[in-house]
Amino acid sequence: MTTPPSSPHASPSQTDVVVHGVKRMIIAGELGAGARLPIEKDLAAALGVSRGSLREGVRALCIMGVLETRQGDGTYVTSLDSNLLLAPMGFLVDLQTPAGSVHLQSVRRVLESEAAARAALTIDDATIADAEAILTSVEPLLTASVVNHEAIMEADIAFHRVIARASGNPALDALIEALASRTVRGRMWRAITEDGAEQATHAEHRAVLAAVSNRDPDTARLRMGVHLLAVEDFLHAQTVVGTDASVTTDDPAAAAAQ
Repeated sequence: MTTPPSSPHASPSQTDVVVHGVKRMIIAGELGAGARLPIEKDLAAALGVSRGSLREGVRALCIMGVLETRQGDGTYVTSLDSNLLLAPMGFLVDLQTPAGSVHLQSVRRVLESEAAARAALTIDDATIADAEAILTSVEPLLTASVVNHEAIMEADIAFHRVIARASGNPALDALIEALASRTVRGRMWRAITEDGAEQATHAEHRAVLAAVSNRDPDTARLRMGVHLLAVEDFLHAQTVVGTDASVTTDDPAAAAAQ
């Protein structure tokens, strides 16, 4: 016999009680970033759960990036940094079907377009120089007799990271990282199979940087949106014809070997 689905009004599990209890303590200011949790006996009593349930809840919170256990020293609240807290989203991204990955690419386009606009308002000269150096390093690779797709892709990733971080919004940066770093295979497949894709991408990167350097947020948003729409359209076309190009990976070399 199959187990019937839980009622939406069913009592929360003891693990959920721990997770929500610790969250409530952090929100209320009882626990801050870097704070050590009370000893197990006291915390279990405060939350009204058994020690076993407490340990399960703590493990779940460690996976979420909220807590960290230090051998022989207890359990602590992490820095609660956006990159840390949003990292588990990358796991969910990895589980997406090819069709789902196309939808995620659409979300990436929206987020990165806004990041480019914000970067145009906040970027400093040193960061502009970093982005310029990345794009300059790509130019000889585009004209080499043997194209190093992996090196070009690494530069592509680095450029997008610079722009995202220049937005000055850590949460936006973390969300973009979770999406962008997992679309490498599809982007690599486009570079390998679509004539002139890497040259076009480089020109689009140049247009984005020019708008950002000119402190023009509207143009920066538009340029980044157009750039990422080309990738989105490619992934959508591959999904329609049944090619698995939108499956994601963190490893450009593995993508090139496909």
